Parts: sequence; structure tokens; C-alpha cells
Amino acid sequence: MFTGIIEEKGTIKSISKGNETIVLTVTAEEVLKDVNLGDSIAVNGVCLTVTSFNKREFTVDVMPETFRSSTLSLLNNRDSVNLERAMAAGGRFGGHFVSGHVDGTGKIIEKRPERNAIYYTIALPDHLMRYFMLKGSVCVDGTSLTIFEVTESTITVSLIPHTAEHTILGSKGTGDIVNIECDMLAKYVHNMLSPKEETTQKSKLSLDFLQEHGF
Repeated sequence: MFTGIIEEKGTIKSISKGNETIVLTVTAEEVLKDVNLGDSIAVNGVCLTVTSFNKREFTVDVMPETFRSSTLSLLNNRDSVNLERAMAAGGRFGGHFVSGHVDGTGKIIEKRPERNAIYYTIALPDHLMRYFMLKGSVCVDGTSLTIFEVTESTITVSLIPHTAEHTILGSKGTGDIVNIECDMLAKYVHNMLSPKEETTQKSKLSLDFLQEHGF
């Protein structure tokens, strides 16, 4: 479980791409202070498991599902990435419930300054739009943000100067692709309230069937 409050920006030291798989080595400082093998670290909002580490870097594996559904496949050496450790049980909850399970990607179609803020409008796939509402939450590249506008195919979020400086979103621009995780509570509520398709067939077992087969 994460909060969407980015702890630091790391740097891709090496990236080895296979057939829809990746091995990433990331240089960092803050997230390595208490790291252990098997710990979870969110990289651009994607929950990944630490497979090795030292005082300056850690390595993670990216499986095919993550390769296909996130922007990690677009990373290159020396790229900056947002990093967050899994939330400690006694830690402050500054953002919102973030699982690190990316739902898909969006495309920045507008970036505009407004006083001390930067507004981003992000185009999203149709099947994700059901989970967004005005003043709701969204996780963009691992960063917890508030939604200020919703249309049929876009959402608009705003970055304060601190977020623009301390996350990779400040350097993103029009045309860039970002990871999107929809609000977890919205997904659960939608799933519970949506009508379910009938997936079970009626049993063929009957008294006539039993008699016919010698019972």
C-alpha cells in the first residue's frame, strides 16, 4: 500500500529488456535507508519488488502484465523516476489509498501555468473514465493528485511548485504518456454496484436424470 506522496526522484542506472520483461536498476538514496530484499517500492506508480540492493541502488523485475499496461517499457538509461516506499503502519497518510497496480496509461494533451500552479489535461481510455469525479483522487506516475475538471474523455489535475520540483511530472509536457491508477475506493464501489453477468449454468441434475442412470 502506498499514499502517492513521492519520496524522491531516482535515476535509471541500467535497463535490460526482454520479451515483454524488464530488469531495472535504479539509483536512489531515501528509499534505500531501510530497504530489505522483497520490499515493495513504487517506480512511477508501479509496485515492484526489490530483488537486490546496495547503498546506492536497487534492482527490480517487471513482468509481462506490467510491461503491457504501464509506461515502464518506455524508460531508458538515465531517465528520472518517481519513487515511494510502501507505507509503514505507523506513518502519516498524506495522499490517498494507492495500490501500485496501474490501471492503464494516459496522454498529456495540454500543460498550462496558472499563477503558482501547473495544470495538466490528460486524455484517458473510455473504460477508465467511469472512475473519475470532480475533486476526486487520481494517481499519475505514482503521484497523488486532485481532479479539477472531468470531461467525457479527459481529466485535469494541478501541480503546486513543490510537486513540480520534486517529482518527474514537472518535466512532463504535451504528448507525454503517464501511468494512471484510478481511485481504489471508486473501483470497489463500481464493481459492487455493477450488475454481474450470469456465469453459472443451471445444474442438469434432476430426479429423472438420476433414475435414467440407475440411481
